[in-house]
Amino acid sequence: MFKTIADPADCEVRSVIRFSNANNVKQAEIHRQLVLICGENGMTDGMVRKWIRQFNDRRTNVHDEARSGRPSVVNDGLVAKVNEKIRENRPFTIRMLCDEFPQISKTVLHENVTNRLNYRKR
Repeated sequence: MFKTIADPADCEVRSVIRFSNANNVKQAEIHRQLVLICGENGMTDGMVRKWIRQFNDRRTNVHDEARSGRPSVVNDGLVAKVNEKIRENRPFTIRMLCDEFPQISKTVLHENVTNRLNYRKR
């Protein structure tokens, strides 16, 4: 019996797919082996096929490619300005800060005040 891997990294699974595909192992057999080792949550049959297609199209990298996303408006300088405003007016509310910093959403402002600046509600 095989040992199971509870939570394999995606690149590890893709490496197994690439190696097995290079050894001419059939797609169904690769998926069956992955299910034995990683369980049902490892990778779907369709995803195994997708990766085999990509490796057959000469892809060699098993890691995720960089994706473009929405750039964050919050940087260290802006967090310092928020901290300065809080120190000016200690009994502050998030709504008051939203009026001062309209470019930051209320949720993001709350997360930064609590997580980065470590202020707590009293």
